Amino acid sequence: MQAIRVHRHGGPEVMTLDDVAAGPPRAGEVRVRHRAIGVNFVDTYFRSGAYAPPALPFIPGNEAAGEILEVGAGVEDFAPGDRVAYVAVLGAYAEARNVDARLVVRLPHAIGFEQAATMMLKGLTAHYLLHRTFSVGAGHTVLIHAAAGGLGLILTQWARHLGARVIGTVGSAAKARLVQARGADHVIDYEREDFAARIREITGGRGVDVVYDGVGRKTFAGSLASLRPLGLLVSHGAASGPVEPFDIALLMQKGSLYATSPQLFTHLENREDVVAMSRHLFDVVASGAVRMTIEASLPLSEAAEAHRLLEGRATSGAMVLIPD
Repeated sequence: MQAIRVHRHGGPEVMTLDDVAAGPPRAGEVRVRHRAIGVNFVDTYFRSGAYAPPALPFIPGNEAAGEILEVGAGVEDFAPGDRVAYVAVLGAYAEARNVDARLVVRLPHAIGFEQAATMMLKGLTAHYLLHRTFSVGAGHTVLIHAAAGGLGLILTQWARHLGARVIGTVGSAAKARLVQARGADHVIDYEREDFAARIREITGGRGVDVVYDGVGRKTFAGSLASLRPLGLLVSHGAASGPVEPFDIALLMQKGSLYATSPQLFTHLENREDVVAMSRHLFDVVASGAVRMTIEASLPLSEAAEAHRLLEGRATSGAMVLIPD
């Protein structure tokens, strides 16, 4: 089969379309023929070497949707032909792959392949951020950085659906309009405004209950300054670079704040959680409360271009790769 592989770390140009061997699924695995593959910013971290893959070369990608071709020994929940989606570490930028059946879920008929490929990693991330890391509800005010991105748009809509007041930050006027159209109460262009100062204005000096910060180094200080006393900073990404080490006493000085840096796969250790979280996600999308925005659909062979668009911040919403 054909797959995108990274033989050395670097820019988008290091990704090559290779012919690779495709073995049968092992015990507990299923083989999925990909119809659509999700593209996420975390993919660029593995490609560049910011995150270390198990070995070189490797196949990037963490989510996809398609049909089961074959099941391994001991797999009883799936059969060839089932429409499925999954999120798993590395290996998705390929025509097909073997994946741990524990991480695979059936797709409802209302959810298409491209839609599913954009929602597993980002949607399940939004689920744990909004329901587990901080239980968002009516009366809460939340700040979402990079609100026009694939994850940001999901967070914005879902938080609004839960009854929260949503403040989003973006990097352009066009992105501001998109986020407003998805229900944000306030949108701040952090390229032109001091977002922490604006937060204080919007909240009457109180600050927000929780900040969802996937930007990292560039926004960290402002995120802390935007919180109310006892508020929570959720650092879930580092698009501008990793957060630099800081004195933990800073949290006390700024109002006995809390800070956490979670990741999705801790929440997917148990099969029961994978199924329950996925069903909740599918239900909220099927209801129309959260709309998935697919910005671009590119052939698998153009994965490098997808990364250029992503890192150039030239997109809003999500991108998918389609096997050639």
